[in-house]
Amino acid sequence: MPELLLELFSEEIPARLQRRAADDLKKLVTNALVDAGLVYEGAKAFVTPRRLALTVTGLPARSPDTREEKKGPKVGAPQQAIDGFLRGAGLTSIDQAKVESDPKKGDFYVALIEKPGADAVTLLSTMLPKVLTDFPWSKSMRWGSGSFNWVRPLRAITATFGAENEEPIVIPFDSNELTSGQTTFGHRFLAPEPIKVRRFDDYVTALERAKVVLDIDRRKDIIKTDAEQLAFAQGLTVITDEGLLEEVAGLVEWPVVMMGTFDPDFLKLPEEVIIATIRANQKCFCLRDASGKLAPNFIITANTEASDGGTVITAGNERVIRARLSDAMFFYEGDLALPLEHGLPKLEDTVFHAKLGSQFARVERLVKLAGEIAPKVGADPERAKRAAMIAKADLTTGMVGEFPELQGLMGRYYAAAQGEPADIATAVEMHYKPLGPTDKVPTEPTSIAVALADKLDLLTGFWTIDEKPTGSRDPFALRRAALGVIRIIIENNLKLPLTVEADLLAFFHDRLKVMLRDSGARHDLVDAVIAEDSDDMLQIAQRAEALSTLLSSSDGQNLLAGYKRAANILAAEEKKDGTSYAGTVSQDALKLPEETALAFAVDAVNAAVSTHVAQDDYKGAMAELASLRAPVDAFFTAVMVNDDDAAVRTNRLNLLARLRDTMHLVADFSKVAG
Repeated sequence: MPELLLELFSEEIPARLQRRAADDLKKLVTNALVDAGLVYEGAKAFVTPRRLALTVTGLPARSPDTREEKKGPKVGAPQQAIDGFLRGAGLTSIDQAKVESDPKKGDFYVALIEKPGADAVTLLSTMLPKVLTDFPWSKSMRWGSGSFNWVRPLRAITATFGAENEEPIVIPFDSNELTSGQTTFGHRFLAPEPIKVRRFDDYVTALERAKVVLDIDRRKDIIKTDAEQLAFAQGLTVITDEGLLEEVAGLVEWPVVMMGTFDPDFLKLPEEVIIATIRANQKCFCLRDASGKLAPNFIITANTEASDGGTVITAGNERVIRARLSDAMFFYEGDLALPLEHGLPKLEDTVFHAKLGSQFARVERLVKLAGEIAPKVGADPERAKRAAMIAKADLTTGMVGEFPELQGLMGRYYAAAQGEPADIATAVEMHYKPLGPTDKVPTEPTSIAVALADKLDLLTGFWTIDEKPTGSRDPFALRRAALGVIRIIIENNLKLPLTVEADLLAFFHDRLKVMLRDSGARHDLVDAVIAEDSDDMLQIAQRAEALSTLLSSSDGQNLLAGYKRAANILAAEEKKDGTSYAGTVSQDALKLPEETALAFAVDAVNAAVSTHVAQDDYKGAMAELASLRAPVDAFFTAVMVNDDDAAVRTNRLNLLARLRDTMHLVADFSKVAG
């Protein structure tokens, strides 16, 4: 069957936009094909710095004929309804419709709409220009005199269609004064001559000869493999950086890997500074030696095969890196010369938020809040307050001004170098963490106190000014802050109630639900252990885990069934009686051994569960509940709840209420599915 080859050749596409653009091209074209009735077998998109390409295989030469019956109004309907039906069906007269009968609705008109198929090339020549016009670039530009927008100036369009053993047809269309054809170009410097292509297979082969590796993942593999081999030959290892690898693969069409060096004296700098400098300025990878220390070497990925083996390219990168590392050393030594707290006055001139004041005002709040949290997490209040006071001071340093991503980390280096205790220096770095779901959380008490203060101040502040996340919009990363608070509490096993306003507490509940569900917890079990006023995140997580363990056992499943039966009986009888059964059981009204056994079992379990819950032992509480399975099963087998004796009936309903209330000590089982 025929295949489609489409290439959009342009000036350099920014690396950060490339993979998304390839996915968008595939989606737009294949959706349009399906809408036009052109069902395909497979599609794959590719991207290089200068081209987006797509191949779609197994396309039919024509779209199929279609036959559709369109139901219209009743016979005798108003003329306005009939005219609308005729327009929608493409008919000129009602005589062109047929009449069908429905035993219940009577006679109505039906239009038989037959649409002949169309040639695939004709359909493609209409849909492809629209794909280009509607392409969803996050940033685009207009050039020349036209109104067409593309990420960078578009230079050529290749669009061919045909079967394997046939000469392909060029799909004819125009876009921005460009006419589609079958000509592309190779590497900008190594093989810039035009290339005529027919089908995808010879297109890939021709590009390879012209020094272009079409597949971005293959370029990544080449860079990674060659870099590792080059490093291994020197007894070094490449520092893994997936983000940089993706970016570099988007900067080159023909990757050539080389190694450069820098002055070992620069290793006096913190290694994170060296890595950030080399990464940001030259897009190069750093290396470690056999001992794990940073090596004075770096990996360059060039986009050309140099005639001198890369000597000039390497020397040029070494010059730039030396200059950048010299700047970094200047910043570092200058920052070290001034105590961190000397930067605090500058924070008064830095606005944190128009409605929440300056960064200095925020520091003052952090100091107060960290001191209040400290004793609750086992930290010394004075040390926590000291750490909070200098936590934001590195924002005024030269190094963080150059590399904002190093904030906190540089504060730790400076605090340690200036004689601050280890726990305070660590807290300066860790108070930002966790920055994401896989980032580590602070574990030292001082760090925990300051990190919680930082996030709780952020959340309560923005809640106070009514700047809450809406939909996908969260400009102040409040969802991340709430998740960070939850993770710090849970992963450090902290019993720390969150005494915040109800709306913010509900926000924490939502974040906790997402986290627990992502870790595999059932949504109904999470709902069962969260009440509106549940302010202990650790307790909620422990209850959810214990409830999951209980319900994974046969005893738990059967107990749940017994609970549901009891709850249904109570709901029905309470509605009928217009009363609520409070669970006060009279021993004198117990007539059968099975109800007596259940009453004694529930009393014993209620007391035991209460004790376990008071000790935050939810697994123990759930194990006590599991022991109710046998007496509950026996009760429903032998006992008729709605006895003729009103006193007996009331007592048995109170017993079921007592069972229900006992189970609710640990979870609302009415929210559990099953």
